[in-house]
Amino acid sequence: MRVQASGEVTVLAIAGTHVVLFGMDMHPADTNGLLGFAIQREELAPGGNREWLRGSKSFPSQQSTTAFTSLRSVEAPFQAFQWADYTVYPGKQYRYLVFPMKGQPGSLHPGNPTEIELTTESPAGSDHSIYFNRGAVASQAYSRKFGLNPPEGVGQEAFDWLARDLLPGMLAFIERAADDRFSLHAAIYETRYEPVLEAFRAAHLRDARVRLIYDGRPAEIDRNLKVIREARIKGLTKPRANGKIMHNKFIVLSKNNSPVAVWTGSTNLSNNAFFGQLNVGHAIEDEDLARAFLDYWHQLEDDPTRAELRQWAEANNPFPPPANDDRPLVEIFAPQSGSDEFRWFIDLANTAQQALFMTFPFGIVKDFRPIFNQNDQVLRFALLDKYVNGGNAASREAAKAEITAARQHPNIGMTVGSRIFLENIDGWLLESRGIGTFVNWVHTKFMLIDPLGPAPVTVTGSANWSAPGLNANDENLVLIRGNTRVADIYLTEFMRIFSHHRFRESLRFQLENQGSLSGWRPRDLDESDSWLGQHYDSSEERFFRRRYFSGQ
Repeated sequence: MRVQASGEVTVLAIAGTHVVLFGMDMHPADTNGLLGFAIQREELAPGGNREWLRGSKSFPSQQSTTAFTSLRSVEAPFQAFQWADYTVYPGKQYRYLVFPMKGQPGSLHPGNPTEIELTTESPAGSDHSIYFNRGAVASQAYSRKFGLNPPEGVGQEAFDWLARDLLPGMLAFIERAADDRFSLHAAIYETRYEPVLEAFRAAHLRDARVRLIYDGRPAEIDRNLKVIREARIKGLTKPRANGKIMHNKFIVLSKNNSPVAVWTGSTNLSNNAFFGQLNVGHAIEDEDLARAFLDYWHQLEDDPTRAELRQWAEANNPFPPPANDDRPLVEIFAPQSGSDEFRWFIDLANTAQQALFMTFPFGIVKDFRPIFNQNDQVLRFALLDKYVNGGNAASREAAKAEITAARQHPNIGMTVGSRIFLENIDGWLLESRGIGTFVNWVHTKFMLIDPLGPAPVTVTGSANWSAPGLNANDENLVLIRGNTRVADIYLTEFMRIFSHHRFRESLRFQLENQGSLSGWRPRDLDESDSWLGQHYDSSEERFFRRRYFSGQ
């Protein structure tokens, strides 16, 4: 949901499920003496609280001897034109008042507020249900709640906190197979999380038809089969050994032999997938789309060679789609052949008129880098788990240098996953190393094109943004046109985790450049309006953020 209101401050609020993003703007002539913005929130329900959003930065005169200061924004206003509230709950109605704050520290006075009322999205929807996990095992919230203990050492509370909506969403999808009228056909790369496999078994015991294809190549079969056996569902499963990588993660739900819905996204069945790295599960209620996925599943069932599956995909799922294909949902199955498919996605990303947001679990491959090496009027954000994957040390350094150079453009926002790895930096705690060993922080594979416009494009699924992801592996993607609810949820989650890791990356830069974090602390709030300059300077990233997130 998105709501815009104008007053002394123009405000655009974008509500996801657990996040509300704010973009503020003011005419430059009205910003003289502005020390920031204060945001007040009220839950519009009986007994709902009214409170000021809080931040960790303060004016020098507000310094205390206690670490990790948290002050109300009416006392220490936000000196940014883009902010977020990460403390909301799904499906709740809120009223926000956004005040411009002027005066002097300790004697601030608010201007006229701009009022916004909105309702946060629920993960479950009538046509699209979207479930993100926290993707934040390396976070202050986790460290303060559970220390450096892995979730296995803490117990159910930690698992529930980290999984957030994702694991409950997947289990609820499987539980829809209530009796012998239903069937579930799944194709999942890693099958190593027993509670989900037990949910498949429970559906089978309810007399639903259950079939699961998993990666059965020598590199994967032992780990996958071990948990399948422990869950007592081996007879419901079939290994796929003839593909390069059986990288799908989807489930088709049918009722009375008719496909009704499909679950897709980036989520494997593993501890790391649910509780470590960022992942998404996306259930789509559409008979045509579900039927296309089921047809694809039946091709996988016979364990075809890569050439055989590619031949089927090109005959039954021609790609790139025809120029006149304007369907709101477009399914994409791999492997395909040639480079045209990969080139099509690069060209699609380049259609962004105002903004592009992408996640890259395995770095930005060479052919995609020019998209983020453009100094123009389009805001382009990328969230990376690592700069590059594979290659020798020299090629990795060259790739990193190329991507780092692109980051210097003011319209480019980019960050690489990291954690706080030292104790007691201005009260910040040491954070976990994560749960996985290969992809620690960001495993989603999605693209958002002009998400705040009237006709956003969202692409999500299992395929990484690389040529093998489209012409070698078993993969799927779904292109979603014109759905603002979908775009709002994806965008708010993108910015949540982007902001999370950008701060941590800044600490890593400080350590690399200075050799130490001794004496480091967050920058104080400015006691004058000098902080405003970069927000109105077209050579700064904050200029592009202000324009885009305020709805310009």
